[in-house]
Order: sequence, then structure tokens, then C-alpha cells
Amino acid sequence: MSPLNITRSDTPTGPVLHVAGELDYAQAAALREQVGGLVLGAEQCLVIDLSGLEFCDSTGITALLAARQHAQTAGADVVLSGVPSNTLRILTIVGLDQVFTIRRD
Repeated sequence: MSPLNITRSDTPTGPVLHVAGELDYAQAAALREQVGGLVLGAEQCLVIDLSGLEFCDSTGITALLAARQHAQTAGADVVLSGVPSNTLRILTIVGLDQVFTIRRD
């Protein structure tokens, strides 16, 4: 099992969280904490880069939805980037590809 590693970088349009490892029941709280500590402004965009993600379960999906809610409450957008094909497949099956803005890069 790979521990979850979250690194943050700031861009002019908003923060980017680089998520690597396994986003599962044991690790999802770390993402929730990291997102909960973000101060987002209206018109900003939170990018969650999942290019290093190895595994994501339903708890991880819920953490991503919580991140979206946090951003929306602040009037900001959220974008998922670098979504691995297996995770994209799950998001598509449950219809969340219609909820999240997903960038392939």
C-alpha cells in the first residue's frame, strides 16, 4: 500500500494539489484536511492533479466531492487533472464526469 502524498503549489489562478499514492478509506482524511485548510477566493480555481494516483475507492471519491463542495462554497471552481483511466472509468460509471470538470493533461 502506498501512502498518500499531497503537495501544494500556488498559481495565479489558485492552488494546485498534487495527489499521489492511494486515496482510500485510510488516507482520504488527509485530502479532506488539506482542502479544508485552503482559503479560496471567488473566481479562483482549485486544481486537483491526480496524475500520481494509484488507487481510489469510494471514500476517495467522497473526499473529491467534499473538495468540490468546499470550492463551490467559496465561489471557486474545481478541476480534476491527470485523472488515471481506471479512476476516470469509475467517475464516468457513477456520472461524476458530468459533475467535475476533468482535464486530461
